[in-house]
Amino acid sequence: MALQPIRGTRDILPDESRRHRLVTETARNISARYGYAEMSTPIMEVTEVFKRTLGDTTDVVTKEMYTFEDRSGGSVTLRPEGTAGVARALISGGLSQHLPLRYYYDGPMFRRERPQKGRYRQFHQIGIELLGEPGPAADVEVIAVGARILEMLGLKDKIKLEINSLGDTESRSSYRQVLVDYFGDHKGDLSEDSQTRLRKNPLRILDSKDEGDRKIVANAPVFSDSFTAEAKDFFAAVCEGLDDIDVAYTLNPRLVRGFDYYCLTAFEFVTDQLGAQGAVIAGGRYDGLVEVMGGPATPGVGFAGGIERMALLLDEDPVSSRPIAVVPVSAAQMREAIKLAESLRRAGLNIKLDLRGNLKKRLIRASRDNASVAVLIGEDELARGEATVRDLDSGDQQTVALDKLAADLLRFS
Repeated sequence: MALQPIRGTRDILPDESRRHRLVTETARNISARYGYAEMSTPIMEVTEVFKRTLGDTTDVVTKEMYTFEDRSGGSVTLRPEGTAGVARALISGGLSQHLPLRYYYDGPMFRRERPQKGRYRQFHQIGIELLGEPGPAADVEVIAVGARILEMLGLKDKIKLEINSLGDTESRSSYRQVLVDYFGDHKGDLSEDSQTRLRKNPLRILDSKDEGDRKIVANAPVFSDSFTAEAKDFFAAVCEGLDDIDVAYTLNPRLVRGFDYYCLTAFEFVTDQLGAQGAVIAGGRYDGLVEVMGGPATPGVGFAGGIERMALLLDEDPVSSRPIAVVPVSAAQMREAIKLAESLRRAGLNIKLDLRGNLKKRLIRASRDNASVAVLIGEDELARGEATVRDLDSGDQQTVALDKLAADLLRFS
């Protein structure tokens, strides 16, 4: 049996890696403009970090987490998302005294979902978290970061922003009872999962993917009817802030977030070009999360974005820098070629040196690797302290003194 990657995982080869790198470098640079510093958390945590925060009724906790017992007998989970780990770091690192904090992160996440386009069991996300800012201006800032990242990636016309409010604690309590009454009248028609959610957390029914549930959800009361005056004012301020900075949005009263820690603002940047996997960046406010984890009451707002999904939407493959090929004319010049290649790399040049083959094969591989120029060194050139520089696009060539070679090659880099 031939060895294969585990289902839902895959090798990310150079072409796709370049697309991923463009996404992460763009996200990192834009986030830095807004004052977000890069950090990372472990890819595995004590299971309670996620079980306590994501909610016992979420699909991630009940069906999708990769959880196992380590050799010390403790329960460990590969991180399914980034926010809970950042909140844990805030507590365990004693960082609350430094609030407000702005963090950017990227890396792999793990969920045992059904693999499909843009969704894998090991996937990669970018994310930002703004901790310690309770006002609507923080929500506006976080959404703006997401909008600017997508704009810089050239995806603005492929994506739209949808926003909603999940209300404050009092609003959620009122709406919960409204949903219990409504879904209770349709209990027999709900899926088994949603019947369980009806007892534990009826808001999760709004996020059901079951087609029968979705038909019932379509006529459910909307959240805004249960808003307190404070929740209405907060959401209005978020919308006004987005208007002020020209971030276009659509109100979606059915938008909810998949984890229990969200409150007030919820948002998604969505596309219709990836089939069922429409959400590209999604997030919202989570004021109760740190407190639920045993830390001090700390407001927070953030988002996560799927690197694979953004990479799929890019119009063109990022262009990699073209290498310069150092080509010994025969095996007798290989030692000198190695020394020359190393000196050119130290000068900041991208050098490709084939370690085997005759002159013809080396030049063929140089063209295949999209090299811009070939530096040929033979016995005669070395005797004169020179190299032949051949432009592989035009075919033009000239001899250049070895001590001036690095400076001359800069025009090709």
